[in-house]
Amino acid sequence: MIQGIPIQHFLIVSTIMFFIGICGFIIRRNLITILMAVELILNSVNINFVIFNRYLYPDQLQGHFFAIFVVGIAAAEASVAIALIINIYRKLKNIDVENVNELRY
Repeated sequence: MIQGIPIQHFLIVSTIMFFIGICGFIIRRNLITILMAVELILNSVNINFVIFNRYLYPDQLQGHFFAIFVVGIAAAEASVAIALIINIYRKLKNIDVENVNELRY
């Protein structure tokens, strides 16, 4: 246990974050909120990596390295996504998902 907190509490928080991210990804129409939902999903996965590493292999750091790698990939994904969203907004003056199919031509 980490300072008296059982693993179940971490897993509950991670599961709630994951499903909020999935619901936000499916329900929302704004591209920025969809990006935030994806980031929430990735952060819940990072919590799982760190917690399972801490409880299963406390003397090793593989979970921490995977979490750092996911953070780096998420930063690159966010910068590319925000650049695309800015270009979509400049062209359409709107960032709803329904209007993105107009960028084909």
